[in-house]
Order: sequence, then C-alpha cells, then structure tokens
Amino acid sequence: MATREILHVDVDAFFASVEQMDNPELKGKPVIVGGSTGPRGVVSTASYEARRFGVRSAQPMTEARRLCPQGVFLKVRMDRYQEVSRRVHKILSSYTPKIEPISIDEAFLDVTGCERLFGKAEDMAQAIKIRIKKEIGLTCSVGVAPNKFLAKIASEMGKPDGLVVVREDEKESFLVDLPVSKMWGVGKVTERKLQQMGLHTIGELRRLSLFQLKNIFGKLGVRIYQLCRGIDDRVIISKRETKSISSETTFLGDISPGELLERTLQDLSVEVASRLDNENLWARSIQLKIRFADFKTITRSSTYEEATNSPKLIWQRARELLNKKVDFSYGKVRLIGLVAFNISIYRQMDLFASGKTQRLRGAIKKIEKRYGGAAIRKGSIL
Repeated sequence: MATREILHVDVDAFFASVEQMDNPELKGKPVIVGGSTGPRGVVSTASYEARRFGVRSAQPMTEARRLCPQGVFLKVRMDRYQEVSRRVHKILSSYTPKIEPISIDEAFLDVTGCERLFGKAEDMAQAIKIRIKKEIGLTCSVGVAPNKFLAKIASEMGKPDGLVVVREDEKESFLVDLPVSKMWGVGKVTERKLQQMGLHTIGELRRLSLFQLKNIFGKLGVRIYQLCRGIDDRVIISKRETKSISSETTFLGDISPGELLERTLQDLSVEVASRLDNENLWARSIQLKIRFADFKTITRSSTYEEATNSPKLIWQRARELLNKKVDFSYGKVRLIGLVAFNISIYRQMDLFASGKTQRLRGAIKKIEKRYGGAAIRKGSIL
C-alpha cells in the first residue's frame, strides 16, 4: 500500500489573529477574545502575546484579567471569523477535494497523488502557508505526515507559523520522547494509570505488548498500541461524508452548573452552527456531552423533525438538553461538548417553513458573498 500524504493546517490563534489583522494597532499586543468580558465570560482565543502571561482558551475571563491586566479584551465576532474561514477553505480546496474541517480554523487534507500537479506534499504545505499569508494576512502551522495522528502533532510542534514534516521511516523516532498524553484517547485518568506503571513517554509505552494493553485497557489498548507506533488508518472524511460536527471545551478548573456553563454551551452552539453553515450542511440531531470532576461522562441527545444549521435553534435545543436532561448530582463539571449529527447536504424543508425566512437567508448570503461576512450583523442568537 502506497504511503499517504496527509496535511494538518491550523491557523495560528485564529480569533485573536483576525482581530490583530483587522486592527493593526493590536499587533504585538496581548489580545484576548471571549464570549463576554464580564465575570462569567470564558476565553475563546488568546494571542501568543497573551499566552506568555499564562492566558489560555476556556479560562474564565476573571482569571485572564488577573494574569494579564494589560490585555486587550474583545468579544467574539463569529460572522467575521466565519467569513475568513471560508476564504482559508477556498485556498485549501484548490489543492484537493479531500478536506476534513476539524473546526473553524483547522482542517486535514489528503494530498496523496497530487504530486504531479502541485509537487511534493511539503511543497504544497509551504505554498498553502504563503497563500494564506499573502491573500488573507494570517499565519498558519502545517504538519505533513503519513496519517492524521502524526500530522496533527506535527502542526502543534510547529506553532506558530511552522512547517513540520514526518516521513514514514521517521514516525517512531518522532514520537519516542513525547508524553503519553499526546495520544488521542489518552485522557487524565489513562495518563495517570500509565504513569503509575512507570510509562511517561510514548517510547516507554512501546514496552507493553498488544496483549498487555488489551488486558489493561480493553479496546482502547488496541488504539494505544497502534498510535504509539505511529499507526493510524483513519481516512479523511470530506464534506459529503461528514457524519457529525462537534466542539468541546475543558475548563481549567471544575465548575458548578450556572451561567458560565450556559455561556460556554452557547459558544459551542455558535461554533458548531458556523461549521455546519460553512460546509452547507444541516443536522437533525444534537448530542450534549458532560464530563464531571470525577471523570464520569454522560451524553444526552435528541432528534428533531427539522434539520438546521441555525445558531439560535441549535443553542435553544442544546440548552433544553442541559436544563432538562442532565442530572448535576454527580458534582462539578470539567468538560462540556456538543455534537451535531444526522447530517444532510440539503435540509428537508418543512412544508410550513417560512418562505420569507429562506429568502432572507439567501439574500444575506448574497450580501455576505459580495461585501463580506461583516456587512450584516446578527443582534444575538438568544
């Protein structure tokens, strides 16, 4: 089987970078973007200047202000970020149709077999970086590897504005000194268990046989065995094959139910809706994921007659799941996630749906296409 060529493209500090691009006076300053600048707000993105002070995504705004009082605090402008995301996606799609968006600011590309048109994979990666910088004004980090797992880690290691290439014969040496937490599926509990066994790095983890890992971790043991050897056979899931779109946030400190949890879920709803709309997709079902402080994880889902990619409707449905179907007796929350599934390319129209609404959305799209996503502002998704 021929070696695959997978790229992971990740725009650096996306929300904050867009703000710095739109307002040159912010360049070089610590920029912190969040859903609200009040005491209940959460950091969505921090510029690299702000990260030097310890500011991180999913951090309470009050903590960010304490760490970086000189920071520039801005509210999320999702319309603008979505517009820029579409421009990035247009550049990526000029190299291959095999694109899997992971979030509004990152995607996997399968460029296997594209060498005759665009040169080697690393040449394509460099060309993509140059075009995004020249045509849009943003930097991105790219990982090039034989699979998604390695490409994702490579792009992370190259941040910011880097390009890291991992070849087939380099994958085991590339992973050997990395912490076990770098592997997908290895959370805090699994990491702690491995560390108790004296296994701190991926290289050390290779001491265990497949039989031993399966014995300890069950099905997850098979995945761990493969990943620690750089094996990942997952394919790129392009738009027409997308089964779900998700987004989640892990809080720096466990939180109680309340406004902060709802605001975070609201941000996730906007993120999921944005990605659906960006790909011209609609979803009939949503699933809420809650992980408690003791790592107990629950999911609650619901399916609706009408498919949607409306941030307002997705938020209403998600909030209903949160308020009516989650038992918070388990204690404080460490992670919240939202998944949209039962996805279709064309929404099944409700016979009684407002034609006026559909015409309005069509008109908005035309205006955005001609004048940019910031031409029309939504008052609120509430």
